[in-house]
Amino acid sequence: MQKPSEKTSKMLLATEEQVFLKLIDTNHPFRKLKQIIAFPELVQPLRKLYSNLGKTGVDIERGFKALLIQFWEDYSDRQMEKAVKENIAIRWFCGFSLMEETPDHTYFCKLRKRIGLKRLDYVFKNINRTLEQKGLFGNVFTFIDASAIITKTALWEERDRAIADGQTKLNNLNVKDYAADKDARWGAKNKNNIWFGHKRHNAVDMRHGLIKKTKATPANVVDFKVLKEIAPNQGMVFTDKLYDCQEANQVLADKNCHPAIIRKNNNKLKNKDKDRWFSSIRMPFEGTFSKLRRRAKFRGLIKVNFQCIFEAICHNLKKAVLILPQSELVPIITSP
Repeated sequence: MQKPSEKTSKMLLATEEQVFLKLIDTNHPFRKLKQIIAFPELVQPLRKLYSNLGKTGVDIERGFKALLIQFWEDYSDRQMEKAVKENIAIRWFCGFSLMEETPDHTYFCKLRKRIGLKRLDYVFKNINRTLEQKGLFGNVFTFIDASAIITKTALWEERDRAIADGQTKLNNLNVKDYAADKDARWGAKNKNNIWFGHKRHNAVDMRHGLIKKTKATPANVVDFKVLKEIAPNQGMVFTDKLYDCQEANQVLADKNCHPAIIRKNNNKLKNKDKDRWFSSIRMPFEGTFSKLRRRAKFRGLIKVNFQCIFEAICHNLKKAVLILPQSELVPIITSP
């Protein structure tokens, strides 16, 4: 026998936390994320961005968690506004109660600008320090490579304006005068792989594939020119042929690193057997770049760097959630 179910159930004795516990799976990644990172200590340096006077706004810990989820799920500002309002797991993770007002889409843009690139880089290093204490970084083998970040796929209108102004063509010398992103340039891996935008340079630790350092540049910057900024201070560094030059060798020598560079065909030091071994060792970690967003979310080099750092944070935390056993999911408070 069946009977119609009631449209609502009374929960007079249930607390809000009990409701969240019932609705959100105990193995949900956001629950594990709260256990891995001590967010109150992590965002403490960011609290000085706001005054204690005036109207009370969204707490910085809630705001930072919302930005983290925005990059975690690859949401736009308007999609994030909707998600934090309607998604129970996101609402709980960010710290908003069931009936509490959540921020609109304009808040996230303002918060990114307020945090800025240097402060976010500090947060990234602090998170990596936490993960290193949990044994997720090996600091022995490092894979360094660059990948494309596309700003725009076609610039026909910009080309037409350049020609109308008397330019013979649109190129990297004059594109800043016509493109919406003044910092974007054309880059190329080969004659079949050309894009307009930026380039993401990552140093990947080869224990679990976590990103140690990241930096964005205009797409026309040669890969090895960024090596000094992202190379580690020890261990063996794996790279492709684009790093096979005297300058790259000198940078690695100065940093006490052993080069595992695939040599060019015209290099007298080329050893095909050794190069095949280098390729086999680094191959599993090339997938790190394929998992990262290939399109620029913002315009301008500073904002693209902000995107790269936050995506690196999300990449590392997603790995940590999968790798760390339940017994290890205890927050570690790190000091600057």
